[in-house]
Amino acid sequence: VRSDFVRGIEDIAGQNILQCYQCGECSSGCPVAAEMDILPNQVIRLIQLGQEDAVMEAESPWICASCYTCYVRCPKDVRIAQVMEAVRLWHLRQATHGDHFNISELPEEALAGFPQIAIISCARKYSQ
Repeated sequence: VRSDFVRGIEDIAGQNILQCYQCGECSSGCPVAAEMDILPNQVIRLIQLGQEDAVMEAESPWICASCYTCYVRCPKDVRIAQVMEAVRLWHLRQATHGDHFNISELPEEALAGFPQIAIISCARKYSQ
């Protein structure tokens, strides 16, 4: 049984997470992998396993440059950059409780804890 988390990430990303068979091509070609705390294929594996807490604690989705090098290298055509974006959106939606937010209503600890790119991305997509 797949969790709401796994289904949610798949729905947002428009990807079937189970397509990934962990070949590692995405991670070996990622230009920012050296800066990540867990590699892109490991993020995918944690999602496959429904390990929401581990994925939400990872810095890697915020570091992803969305350059699509991973997608070009993937033999199964998994758009990992879209999955990383889905993880960022899932994280923000859990913190803001919905698809819209007003930045002035975010708790100070949330503003301090989110990377700036997350706030900017969310503001562009979900502000009222």
